[in-house]
Amino acid sequence: MRRAVAVRLSALLAAGALTAAAGVALSTTTASAATGGVTGYATQNGGTTGGAGGQTVRATTGTAIHQALCSRASSSTPITIQVEGTINHGNTTKVSGSSCNTAADRIELKQISNVTIVGVGNGAVFDQLGIHIREAANIVIQNVTVRNVKKSGSPTSNGGDAIGMESDVRNVWVDHVTLEASGGESEGYDGLFDMKDNTQYVTLSYSVLRNSGRGGLIGSSESDRSNGYVTFHHNLYENIDSRAPLLRGGIAHMYNNHYKRLNESGINSRAGARAKVDNNYFEDSKDVLGTFYTSEAGYWQVGGNVFDNVTWSSRSGDHNPAGPNPTSNTSVSIPYDFTLDGANCVPSVVAQTAGAGKGLKVSDGSCTPQSPDPTDPGPTDPGEPTDPGPTDPPAGANLSLGAGADGSSKASGTSYGNVIDGNTSTYWSPSGSTGSVSVKWGSATTVSKAGIRLAAGSGTIGAYRLLNHDTGAVLASGSGAGTVSFSPASLKKITLEITNASGTPRIAEFETYAN
Repeated sequence: MRRAVAVRLSALLAAGALTAAAGVALSTTTASAATGGVTGYATQNGGTTGGAGGQTVRATTGTAIHQALCSRASSSTPITIQVEGTINHGNTTKVSGSSCNTAADRIELKQISNVTIVGVGNGAVFDQLGIHIREAANIVIQNVTVRNVKKSGSPTSNGGDAIGMESDVRNVWVDHVTLEASGGESEGYDGLFDMKDNTQYVTLSYSVLRNSGRGGLIGSSESDRSNGYVTFHHNLYENIDSRAPLLRGGIAHMYNNHYKRLNESGINSRAGARAKVDNNYFEDSKDVLGTFYTSEAGYWQVGGNVFDNVTWSSRSGDHNPAGPNPTSNTSVSIPYDFTLDGANCVPSVVAQTAGAGKGLKVSDGSCTPQSPDPTDPGPTDPGEPTDPGPTDPPAGANLSLGAGADGSSKASGTSYGNVIDGNTSTYWSPSGSTGSVSVKWGSATTVSKAGIRLAAGSGTIGAYRLLNHDTGAVLASGSGAGTVSFSPASLKKITLEITNASGTPRIAEFETYAN
């Protein structure tokens, strides 16, 4: 019989639900989300920027968070939602709209993309209310606390998961958050950080997970092996019974984490999973690495870890710990750059950086916490002359001429059609600094180059993506104007998505070419 978690949070269920109205307020300040600091697997597959470059709003209720999502021009329009106060069942309702799909018993990030949720001011606490990410991409959650989310008892939310991801989720960065429960499954709680049903390219960094029966899982069953490419670094797992995490299939990278009081088991690699376990500090724990509760083996590559007062059980049946002297039984290639802190200083570094309310401090590998830049990186010289675009267009016909055009955001007095008329004195501008414009054809057309021309007086494009609108695939990304080449793609619609800009861009022409 599994033990219930002994330690309870010292303060539960903060009193006084906020009664603010459900609206959102425009904020003149920049969110403190350091989106440029994304690390790990969330940097892959085109990267994770969240709502960078989009509108910033402030919310003090769950309803206001949903309203901000539903007020966007489209489900992919970038937005940063600054959250302050206690978010709970009493101030969270379902909001409807064409750019959202919300629910009343959780914070619902469903069928959307390009969103940042960041705690500001005196902090953001999601009390007994989980965050659910489903069929979504490019999501950042930063500097918030999620506590006491239950799957049984009252009230219930999100299947008992503090943060849960499922069904074709891509590119999520969860950073400097605190995820807490007050017991295990018998007390009504489930996982703190769960991923299943084809969730990939996720990073959990500088976060605290504590006082729960289950830390989290990657894959809901032995057959759910479509998940993976997950990084866990500089996190504190404290007073967790098991699943720190449970990994079924896929690849995960765990480095510079502090594991303290893992009561029954820790990193559970099974069902063909491969875990790279670097420079972690395991303390006062039991069976911190291995394959547990299954006969389907998983694998690990270990190096530089410290095992401080760790006990190991004997191997028997479906219980196969890696210790007492863990050695590698696979190798894992990591595609991104990372710098390791020495394992001996991990407890100190993690104590100073991990969790909400720590000022988003990070480590640079020197064992000394650093304070990141408080804003997203922008143009290095916003006062430099505007790039007018390519002076010599690529050879061949501009396929945009005679095509159609539409988009997701349009400033008054401008037109989507102005980007395909061959006239550089007319232009399209988004209603703000970010938005998207598309060129479309009646039948599939092969495109391998695009030209972005800016009109006089234009703001500077800090970052953009070119998307195959038919599939959602990122064809290319960059900044400024000019010509960009990519692998030939047969498509009916190509989208220029501006995600960051200084001033308001004026796109005179969005040219497309076959070669």
